[in-house]
Parts: sequence; structure tokens; C-alpha cells
Amino acid sequence: MYFNMSDAGSTIKTARRIFEVLEYFEEVQRPISLKEISQKFDYPTSSAAALLKSLVTLGYLVYDRYSRTYMPTMRIAQMGNWLKTGLFGESEVHELVDFVHAKTGELVNISTQSDIYAQYIHCIQSKNRLRFEVQPGEIRPLAISGIGRTILSAHTDVEIERLVRRINAGNPPEERIDLDSLMKVINGIRRDGYMFSKHVITQDAGVIAIPLPKRSFGRVLVLGVGGPVTRLEENEDHILASMREGIARYLSS
Repeated sequence: MYFNMSDAGSTIKTARRIFEVLEYFEEVQRPISLKEISQKFDYPTSSAAALLKSLVTLGYLVYDRYSRTYMPTMRIAQMGNWLKTGLFGESEVHELVDFVHAKTGELVNISTQSDIYAQYIHCIQSKNRLRFEVQPGEIRPLAISGIGRTILSAHTDVEIERLVRRINAGNPPEERIDLDSLMKVINGIRRDGYMFSKHVITQDAGVIAIPLPKRSFGRVLVLGVGGPVTRLEENEDHILASMREGIARYLSS
């Protein structure tokens, strides 16, 4: 089969635009016009019209001729229904996050591995005035961030070495990961059962992270509580106790 690289570039652009449009619907949560989409993303009007028409034809959007606006159909909502069970295992992990948030009042999140990155997939933001926010979908370096290293702690040494080689292959020499230094951190997480990462991605921000028992499809999930380092340090014992109590209550089976 002949594959043209220019066709690949066009396909990637189209795929990106589809998800940009769907994520914009999630952001604004209302009907959207062709003009708004075209202006928001600086798409040529003809390209935006063709994209939206295709999504209507495929059943992902519905077009209102009177208001000349588009809205997602229930097909979009239904596509993700299996994820709650597939990634989280029924509702236990959501209940765990709610429990830890109620106990601590801090940012509580669930993250998992996405190739050579750690990615947040569920978050409840802190209600404190001084806080640091993360959003589902955001990624962090797997071998540098606190949640990433906590994810790695659930891998075998051989798997970690393989991942580090892949990470280093794409990094300039000054940014390459020293495996021996990383393994000292990993073994500390394995010994203590958690990691307290401070000032790594954002100055003055930290995260206390615990790997969860493996869920469906063998995916590693990490429970994290984030916030200003000083506040996490002051409440470290309480936060850890709350996280461990929640894990025992909701994931002991």
C-alpha cells in the first residue's frame, strides 16, 4: 500500500481539528456556529464547514438550521461511558478521590502513564485561596515529576531501564536522566509506599503521591494530593493517613 507523507500531514491536521472542536464544546457547553469555530481556531471557513458537515454526517454533531449552530449528539457522551469502569473500576476510585478531598481540602488527582509521560485523568481542585491547579489531560515528565516517578515505582527495573533509554534518546545530553540516581528515588518510593515531591515542576508546589493497586487492563494509577509545599509539609501525616484510609476503604478488595 502506497502511503504519501503529505497525506499523513493532512490526516494528522484533520484529526487535531476534530478534537479541538470537541474539546471546545466541552469548554463552552453550548451550541456553536460555523463562524465561531472558524474564528476561534483560525480555520479557513471552507475547511471548518467541511469538518462540521462530516461530523454531522457521521452522527457526532447535530445541525440546527434555524439558529445555524452545531451541538454534539449523545453518541459523543456514550463513547466514553466504558472508561469509568475500564480505567477506574466501577466508581471506587472516584469515591476515593472524593473521600481524600473531603478529608484534606487540597487538590486531589488521579494520574496514569501515557507513553513516556504521566497524565492527569481526574482532578478535584483545592478550595484554599493559595493553591496550584492541574487539569485532566495535562502531562508531566515520567522520569522527573513526582507522579511520574511514583508510576515508575510500580514497574520492574528492566521496564524502567527501557523507558529511560527511550526518554534519553529524545533528550539533549544535558537533560538526560541518570538511571542510577533515578533508581535510588524509585527504591525509596517502593520502601516508603509513597513519594513527596517538592519544587520540581512548579516552584513552591508539591505533591504527595501513592501508587494504587492495579486496575482493569493492568494500568497503574497514582493518587496524588497537591498544593503549596509548606502546607503539605505541615499536614503530611494527616494527608498520608487520609490517603491510606481511603485506599483501604474503597480499594481493599
